[in-house]
Amino acid sequence: MNEVQDLFSLLRQSSDVDPQAIDAIKRTIAEGEDRALCRINAPAFAAKYGLDEERVIGAFLHAARVGIFDISWNVLCPGCGGVLDSNATLKTVRKEEYTCALCSEGYAPTLDEMVEVTFTVSPRVRRIAAHNPEQLSVIEYFRQIYWASGVDLPEENFEEAMASFALEDVELEPGEKGVLTIQLPAEFVIVFEPVTHSAQFIDVKGEPTKERRNLSLVFDRDHIQSQMLEMQPGPLRIALENRTDTRVLPTVCVAGNELHCLLGKRRPFLTAKRLLSNQTFRDLYRTDTLDVDQRLKITSLTFLFTDLRGSTELYERVGDLSAFDMVRAHFQVLQEIVAAEAGAVVKTIGDAVMATFPTPDRAIAAALRMRDAMRALNDKSGREDLLLKIGVHAGPCIAVSMNERQDYFGQTVNIASRVQNLANAQAIFVTGAVVDDNLTADLLHRNALTPVPHDVSLRGIEREIAVYTIP
Repeated sequence: MNEVQDLFSLLRQSSDVDPQAIDAIKRTIAEGEDRALCRINAPAFAAKYGLDEERVIGAFLHAARVGIFDISWNVLCPGCGGVLDSNATLKTVRKEEYTCALCSEGYAPTLDEMVEVTFTVSPRVRRIAAHNPEQLSVIEYFRQIYWASGVDLPEENFEEAMASFALEDVELEPGEKGVLTIQLPAEFVIVFEPVTHSAQFIDVKGEPTKERRNLSLVFDRDHIQSQMLEMQPGPLRIALENRTDTRVLPTVCVAGNELHCLLGKRRPFLTAKRLLSNQTFRDLYRTDTLDVDQRLKITSLTFLFTDLRGSTELYERVGDLSAFDMVRAHFQVLQEIVAAEAGAVVKTIGDAVMATFPTPDRAIAAALRMRDAMRALNDKSGREDLLLKIGVHAGPCIAVSMNERQDYFGQTVNIASRVQNLANAQAIFVTGAVVDDNLTADLLHRNALTPVPHDVSLRGIEREIAVYTIP
């Protein structure tokens, strides 16, 4: 217990960690059920305790850094919400495609839809059942290990919900054999094994029969998808064999309304895309995110570029020392605004800043605040020294590692940079992909701002891009 107290004392030494979030985390570790400490969903945790999401995410990141939590990067099935692969680091998310046996679908992983980030209490802080998943019951294995944190499973009556579609299940130790005898209903039936991610589909239809059928299933690590079987309703004997080196949990499920209803309830979760655009994460895990040969897809990310107009003249006019202090103050203000709007500064290039945001509206909110902040700094000095140009664009990209830093690559990045180059002093230039976003449109409407379209061409970009000024 002294070690735990020391870890929390160390956590509280970080001035930018929300004390209320620390208190909620400490209370959950002391009083919460085991499953409340397994794969914690940070946005759901924030909602439960009425705390700010970004500050809660920051608190969990700092807590993980000092050893209170272990971070897990889980590759998800977008269909059923199952965890297809669990990783201690994003560096091991390397497959070009992940297959969900339950849904019989393959998916190329994208960081904004298919990779969640969760936090599990460290064994050194508190031992929980999920630290030994091979000892969990079948029901708790599905609840704590198989389904992701974005599936909104019922806190109460989960066993009843499972029983509504799970006909039978059995635990088989390594090398063990077993038998399940069931009465096949006139439904679509799946014999699903969540540890090896194996499935056998049975389309049950036709006239009921009293004749018993036999089916043999072998579980191994090859993850082979079995062919669809057609059977009549009636008795079925399933012979099972476990050829793996771990316990398996074959479960006979009816793929009907009850299962679809359970899996159809979703809630927000912390995506890898959002975490990579979190300033606290970039500060704490600066060089430990991706390997140099990794290329991970993001379906949509928002990029904001800024630059100071006339910075060379500024150095000439006020001198190197004064100009350096002004530029440094401008960087500090921009970084604070980016972080406050759930974004992250990727890098600075001379007097320019490249930042990312999970959604276009947060980037526009940041851009408006940046423009106001520069005006305030200029009013304070009594001179128009800091003339900021801002460009924003959103679209697909690739997360990469370059120059020992997590970075981004792709045409979306190029377009965002070109749009910023078009901007005049104190101007915000954005693309149609940004203004067409519903949340951005609401934000602009609330601020009585109407985007003004421009007929322009972007250097090096062949296709036409709709560009607007935010007045």
